[in-house]
Amino acid sequence: MQKIDLETWPRKELYDHFSASSNPFYSITFVVDVTNLYRYVKEHHLSFYYSLIYLSTQAVNHVESMRYAIYEGEVVLLDKREPSFTDLKPGSELFHITYAPCEGTMEEFCRTAATRSQAQTVFLDKSKETPDLIYFSSVPLVEMTATTGERNIDRDDAVPRITWGRYTEDAQGRKKLHMSMELNHRFADGYHVGKFCEELKRLIEAL
Repeated sequence: MQKIDLETWPRKELYDHFSASSNPFYSITFVVDVTNLYRYVKEHHLSFYYSLIYLSTQAVNHVESMRYAIYEGEVVLLDKREPSFTDLKPGSELFHITYAPCEGTMEEFCRTAATRSQAQTVFLDKSKETPDLIYFSSVPLVEMTATTGERNIDRDDAVPRITWGRYTEDAQGRKKLHMSMELNHRFADGYHVGKFCEELKRLIEAL
């Protein structure tokens, strides 16, 4: 990670402005066309959920502003973020939170994520709760249009939260879902959400 010199940081004025807010977080929901991803995972027998986590993690890491964090009281730029995600426990309506490094190919990540989730015996391994995470979740039974997450209001919390719902198919046969992203406005703006969306679209279409 790289320590940020606040006095020379181009974002300092915005950072100071939103630092004065008791709740500097905002949430935005947008539509993602997952037609090509759906085709790819069906052809390769992969988890749609794990695959979208993999691609979304890559897209987050592509956007520098989404890799800012507070570490030991100082602003830093992380080398990369890693996914932490909710997953249903086998044979249960209850879920747990699993961590898997976003390494290797999408196929390799899907295998690792499935293995770790199936082997997990606790709700959350708190030793994995570090500032370099992305929190992922899914509501696959409903067409989600917006969401908010539970949190203790810690203004230094810079972990992106990404959630999506069930995909639907339009009249042209395109499969689309609503994806919600919650960010700390001290570090990232709507412009950066747009950069994330562009990169995620590029990754999906490149499959």
